[in-house]
Amino acid sequence: MFDMENVLLRLALQKSGRLSEDSLNLISRCGIKMNNGLGTLKTSASNFPMEFLFLRDDDIPGYVADGVADIGIVGENVLFEKNKLVMEVHKLGFSKCRLSIAVPREVNYKGVSDLNGKRIATTYPRILQRFLDENGIEAKIHEISGSVEIAPNIGLADAICDIVSTGSTLFTNGLKEVETVFRSEAVLIGHPHLSETKQQILHKFLFRIKAHQTAQNNKYILLNAPKESLETIIKILPGMKSPTVTPLAQEGWVSVHSVIDENDFWDKIELLKDAGAQGILVIPIEKMII
Repeated sequence: MFDMENVLLRLALQKSGRLSEDSLNLISRCGIKMNNGLGTLKTSASNFPMEFLFLRDDDIPGYVADGVADIGIVGENVLFEKNKLVMEVHKLGFSKCRLSIAVPREVNYKGVSDLNGKRIATTYPRILQRFLDENGIEAKIHEISGSVEIAPNIGLADAICDIVSTGSTLFTNGLKEVETVFRSEAVLIGHPHLSETKQQILHKFLFRIKAHQTAQNNKYILLNAPKESLETIIKILPGMKSPTVTPLAQEGWVSVHSVIDENDFWDKIELLKDAGAQGILVIPIEKMII
């Protein structure tokens, strides 16, 4: 299928954790079949010119910057913190989280100025320092790795700055979230000087990613409607160009097929019902090419 002189695009992935699971799911939905790589640090695809490296997430920006990996999937928080010379290719929309400051629950926190003179423990000193500088705050940063939440309980720090998804870990450790410092999601990054052949492979990979993302953000909708309501319904459902309309066996009725944006879904369903639509079916889309 691919005549590219046996060149492989090398993709660095987190070897374990939520980002790893989401990344592997994306690769699968892009139709790329990975050879059995469970427990290994390197494997390849059987139907696409791609090789996979399984690494610690903190190491991925460095591997891509050094050209050991051509591209990588990493959280924006890690990308910004490591500050390596790589290009951000595409936002992937999954593994969303935030980097937040948290203090003990009993602390009467009134605002960001309360952080002046405080000790803050974090594994993201660069991101935290930027936030402090932007807000004119002078605080002492303790850089630690792992178990950041315990720092206030053992007297190491007055506050922490760490990744938050649900907040349950903070609650368990007697902390409360008070400031959002940085919002993050998974991004595809690349070496800034890929060969022309590898850029072609990357382009094919991106094409598949975007088709999957577009499908996720839209639904395929089918409905029955009386002909006298058709003009109103078409205005509600313009589709990619215009809806597909076919006559039904019952005189005076048509079937309308279209695509609806996920964000507009419930509002438009109400409008469609008010316009006389019946038998509305909504179907997920696996891939969508526009």
